[in-house]
Amino acid sequence: MGCLALNASFEPLTIIPVRRALRLVIDRKAEALEVDEERPFRSESAEFPAPVVIRLVRYVHVPRRLRRQVTNTFLFARDGYSCQYCGRHRRDLGYRESLTRDHIVPLSRGGDNRWTNVVTACSRCNLRKGNRLPTECGMKLHSDPSEPNDVELVWAIRRVTPIQVRYIRLFYGEEVLRLLSH
Repeated sequence: MGCLALNASFEPLTIIPVRRALRLVIDRKAEALEVDEERPFRSESAEFPAPVVIRLVRYVHVPRRLRRQVTNTFLFARDGYSCQYCGRHRRDLGYRESLTRDHIVPLSRGGDNRWTNVVTACSRCNLRKGNRLPTECGMKLHSDPSEPNDVELVWAIRRVTPIQVRYIRLFYGEEVLRLLSH
């Protein structure tokens, strides 16, 4: 498990390797807010507990609205790893079935790769829909696709510990946590 890195403002930035976090703490570029005493790092002359959450000493400007391209990783995370037509989760898919990207308006009919035109579909539903609009084949979307915000994109695919969740909740609130746990 990695270490949650917070900006000086306590804004969650990312998950970094524990060794990198420890280096930032040793160099006094960050302070350890939570540590795991059970996983110490040892040098010839010292022992340090593994950092779980660190906070940078200086504020780092993070540009907002970095427009993310639609990737299957983020698309599947946005849609909760579930087919948006039949509702099956990836763990419920049969042998030789998988999650795929479906274009609501097919590319051959003028569709594009924007967040609002792509959804997660199981291979069975994607094959059934083919090169048609959902209404043309009697299919209905479970939810309207939209562009996820930066927080959803970054955190939807990360695994965080309960201690790290406390810091995410502190900065972003309960609503974002509900979005990320779907």
